[in-house]
Amino acid sequence: MKILGIETSCDETAVCLIEGTGDFGPDFNFKILGNALASQAQFHAQFGGVFPAMAKREHSKNIVPLLKDVFEQCGIAPTPRTPLGAPRGLSLETVLEREPELLRQLVPLLETHGRPDVDAIAVTVGPGLEPCLWVGVNFARALSLVWNVPVVAVNHMEGHIVMSLMRLEKDSGSMQKFEFPVLALLISGGHTELILMRDFGSYEYLGRTRDDAAGEAFDKTARLIGLPYPGGPEIARRASAARAAGEVSDAHLPRPMIKEDNFDFSFSGLKTAVLRATEGKTLSETEVRKISREIEESIADVLVEKTIRAASAYGANTIVLGGGVSANTYIRERFADRMSNEANASYLLSSPPGYSTDNALMIALPGYFRAQRREFSHVSDLIANGNLRLTI
Repeated sequence: MKILGIETSCDETAVCLIEGTGDFGPDFNFKILGNALASQAQFHAQFGGVFPAMAKREHSKNIVPLLKDVFEQCGIAPTPRTPLGAPRGLSLETVLEREPELLRQLVPLLETHGRPDVDAIAVTVGPGLEPCLWVGVNFARALSLVWNVPVVAVNHMEGHIVMSLMRLEKDSGSMQKFEFPVLALLISGGHTELILMRDFGSYEYLGRTRDDAAGEAFDKTARLIGLPYPGGPEIARRASAARAAGEVSDAHLPRPMIKEDNFDFSFSGLKTAVLRATEGKTLSETEVRKISREIEESIADVLVEKTIRAASAYGANTIVLGGGVSANTYIRERFADRMSNEANASYLLSSPPGYSTDNALMIALPGYFRAQRREFSHVSDLIANGNLRLTI
């Protein structure tokens, strides 16, 4: 089965075509036939964070060229130009009435490329920034109508979980060994969540952030100490240098909610503590390295402690790290060190290198499993939901 994945939830525009075989489990295998991504990180750096209206505009500009790129990777050549008819009684102008730039680029591509060999389209419908999500949703609706291909609505967070269960070698992959229940820690700029997965499609929220997410905390504290956006990688580089040099900050930052008898998180107080520790000071490079180390270790302490405690409470032998912050080397190392001493925690899984941040492969993969179950959506029922939750 071939699945076209589409991702536009935040500031990455991505399109991917995969071919999968087998069911959810050890017999599943897939090939990446085409994969394209356009990041807006440098563009949004000038704003110090993602500017939703600008991100939507960039998605509309980038997504059709990415589809064309995937076509070229798959060897889908242009065909003689054929004017489009009215697909299923609807016009593309109606479907894309709020996406004029997308319409302008898409019509010529569809007129010069026939229907590809695709069994279903998987698209992110949430959570995320709704203006951005709508670009992907409307794009999927348009392709579905013209190609007469069904659409699968995919939850972005399920995509991070499934992606972290995969083993990837070049352009092919399979599922890693793991055991249910799986405890997923999803950490990104907008999310910090602990989710218990008892089977594919069966999820239970154990805890989530009450205010700032871990990635948001990295970005905000980085700004306070004069580092550019995105803050996570900037802090990580300096924290690593501080540890290598044995540099330790004089400021001891809090480990928010680390001892509370629940699995929720809160990082807004960490931002306030960094503000108070650095307010009115001109930090030297050495001081920036030291405080970066303390910030990273504060966040890591909380994430590791709460996750390990939840795994023990719910008997989870597999811990999954997903989301952009899971790419942080120090956080991964801390989990690996802690789990080596935990008898009940057997497997630590994380996204393959290069796939921790948002991408279309993480949408195509759960789309494949849901298409197997024939969980298709009618195009008129596809709705972007910025606050979408995983269902039990």
